[in-house]
Amino acid sequence: MKKMLCALIILAVSFGTITVEAQGSEVYIALGDSLAAGQTPNRAIDTGYTDLIAQKLTRTGQLAYYSKALAFPGYTTADVLARVQLDESKQLLKNATLVTISAGANDLLQTVQVDATSGSIAYKQITADFALNNVRKNIEQIIQEVQAIAPQAKIYVMGYYFAYPHVRASQKEGLKKELDRLQTILKTQSVANGATYVSVEESFGQGATTLLPNPADVHPTMEGYRVMANAFFSQYNNRLVVTQNELPAPNPLTFEQILNADKDQEKSPVSKSEGMVKYYSLTEMKPLI
Repeated sequence: MKKMLCALIILAVSFGTITVEAQGSEVYIALGDSLAAGQTPNRAIDTGYTDLIAQKLTRTGQLAYYSKALAFPGYTTADVLARVQLDESKQLLKNATLVTISAGANDLLQTVQVDATSGSIAYKQITADFALNNVRKNIEQIIQEVQAIAPQAKIYVMGYYFAYPHVRASQKEGLKKELDRLQTILKTQSVANGATYVSVEESFGQGATTLLPNPADVHPTMEGYRVMANAFFSQYNNRLVVTQNELPAPNPLTFEQILNADKDQEKSPVSKSEGMVKYYSLTEMKPLI
């Protein structure tokens, strides 16, 4: 796939003191790539699965604090590992009781070339093998680093959906095999290191064109993020379900709007709900998820 340049967003969404009597105790920190950050199919940032998890935990009185400051579009497992090891990241993570990790897809997808017009896919097996071996090593170390920093945290490693439902059927099987290898690595390393693996691929399937509407982009709609949030809750607490009527109104922010929001909070397009403030800043260019 030709790398789609998108702005790397430092997106921190923090719950401070929420003005309710029964404030929860869960401190939720989200790590990973643009799926953790909530990137839309149209190169904007909006509500993602991590936000929906935080929203549900807030509504059930379980959430004390939430941040996705450590979620960045374009991050590979090596990027996530390097980020977790920074002192400022450790300060954010040290009180975490709940951590989700989305990492690994960029390692593989940056080796893939997709022609959205013709629906064709090409990749080199040896390059994919090398990328997946890096995922295996890095995801194990990420889990272990988080455990050392926040020993009280429950860690959930998110799986991935099939990212190319629009390509020709004859092209799908080869890449699905590689994505299945990625899922197996994430699951195996999660189980081996005391984390919980969250599968989302069954919920999406190979033909999820409505959840992934842009043939030239691998990011889901808000409904797709709802599917991911509910996959998480099936492991965390299956009595919790995010319903469609709980989805907030779309409020996608382009990278230009995010820049303007950072410069002028008074005229910011950023929506603010009770107990929640969003901060955005733009840094550099990064490809893929």
